[in-house]
Amino acid sequence: MFLDHLQSEFGSSAILLLVFIIIRSILKISIKKIGRTSGINDARIGLISRYTTFTLLLIFLLFLAYILGAELENLAVIFSSVFAVIGVGLFAIWSILSNITSGIIMFFSFPYKVGDKIKIHDKDAPIEAIIEDIRAFQLHLRQDNGDLVTYPNNLILQKAVTLVQKDAIEDFGDMH
Repeated sequence: MFLDHLQSEFGSSAILLLVFIIIRSILKISIKKIGRTSGINDARIGLISRYTTFTLLLIFLLFLAYILGAELENLAVIFSSVFAVIGVGLFAIWSILSNITSGIIMFFSFPYKVGDKIKIHDKDAPIEAIIEDIRAFQLHLRQDNGDLVTYPNNLILQKAVTLVQKDAIEDFGDMH
């Protein structure tokens, strides 16, 4: 009886692992395809892939715990406690979470790419620069005088931005 139950759990776990691997592969291929067709930097594609793999892994562990006999009520208490602690911690560092979320949004819908020259219409400090890199937390912008400006992702989504020149990085390299 015990061996039958153990064999059933093992079989279900193996199937779940196979489903996890298949879904993860499909998501990675899809993200790569979307990233490449949009002309997105490989580093950003890798970052989004890691985020989705981590989220999928959490879901996998939840299902695995259920298969191995954990009660749903116990799992609910554990996950709500963990997320409450994480929530308090993230509230304390909300700007970091905001920048990461903005980075994910920018991956799928940001109309500018590395090499484009943009103008950020900020009344306090307008910036005209070339996008050098788009990272998880900030954009790296190179101004005409050579200064590197790091601009938070959450702010770039809140400000008006104008495309000054597409693929300006080639012209910038010729000037300096």
